[in-house]
Amino acid sequence: MGSRNHPFGVGDETLPYTLVAHDEHDERHQGAVVFPIYQNSLFTYARSDDPGHGYKYSRMGNPTVVELEKRLAALENGESAQCFASGMAAISAAILSRVSAGDHIICVSQVYFGTREFMDHFLSRYQVEISYVDGTSVENIREAVRDNTKVLYLESPTSYYFQLQDLQACVALAGEFGMATILDNTWASPCRQHALDIGIDLVVHSLTKYVSGHSDVLGGAVIGKSSWIERLSRVDHQLLGGIMTPHTASLMMRGLRTLPLRMERLGESALKVALYLNSLPRIRNVNFPGLPEHPQHELAKRQMTGWGSLLSIELSASLEQAKQWVDQLTLFRIGLSFGGYESLVLVVGAAADSEEKRPLTLIRFNIGLEDPADLIRDLSSFYAWFGEGQQERAGQAQ
Repeated sequence: MGSRNHPFGVGDETLPYTLVAHDEHDERHQGAVVFPIYQNSLFTYARSDDPGHGYKYSRMGNPTVVELEKRLAALENGESAQCFASGMAAISAAILSRVSAGDHIICVSQVYFGTREFMDHFLSRYQVEISYVDGTSVENIREAVRDNTKVLYLESPTSYYFQLQDLQACVALAGEFGMATILDNTWASPCRQHALDIGIDLVVHSLTKYVSGHSDVLGGAVIGKSSWIERLSRVDHQLLGGIMTPHTASLMMRGLRTLPLRMERLGESALKVALYLNSLPRIRNVNFPGLPEHPQHELAKRQMTGWGSLLSIELSASLEQAKQWVDQLTLFRIGLSFGGYESLVLVVGAAADSEEKRPLTLIRFNIGLEDPADLIRDLSSFYAWFGEGQQERAGQAQ
């Protein structure tokens, strides 16, 4: 996959590995192979009538942050990007840049909880109405359209049950009704899904996850057409002030160098773990688009070029049983985020199983860079807690 506007002296069809690893010789910075950190708040001018550069104050733009924005836009096949202090700041700015009081938003029902809280508790204060729909059906979205609908907000795949939306169909529907499309593309990363090529207007990422890759910095980005990003930057970035620091931008560029390599390893390992979990007793569903059994697997293959590291299981067990099992795992740390080098697990909650009349608990896993064979050995303790004579099948899956 190529870049429309790669700023580093390589061709339009450059693949991601080269895109993130290759820079031209930089004489302006004495040939430094790492772009410098402009750790300052303001920029002065040699003459009042000729600044000689485009920078004034770091809230309005910083060279280190701008360099990261160029690289993100290139990797996502976008024209421009705007970086923010967190993924939530990026999500909020993207939405605010397209709505006014009295407008209506259609949003997928399984959207990230922070996005839903922003819509329910912030946008509602300004008479912006929200309709939540099952995004697996384009007809559900169509039925929710109103005369004042301005935004179709998507998240594909979602981050707990990993449902997809048909992005091409959503773009066509949005064009029919004049809606802007915004997609949270964090699960797939810029390496695994190029939604702008499909026609999505704005893509948002929590850079805290895969791009950072080291669980040590917060950040977010919005990517799209230059005209859309300029409008967002002027108001929703500068005036709200959720800016990324230059030091954070430098750490993000460090993570970006290895992003394609990490995504390849993470996706392969996640698939191996998903296949193993799919063999276990008392697991009703393994939610991972890379599994052939996933109900939208064919759509996933059509829209994406690979898999992320996050998956979940629906377990026929009580919430307390699930927590006790998770607490004794040794290689999975208990935590909320994903996309870093470390494997994580989180017991999300319980629900009623309408078919079997038994408790059903959702557990989410982030598969890290550990050897997947070791992770599977850790998970094999499942048999001691929930096993029903399935050891032979599990041994074959390993």
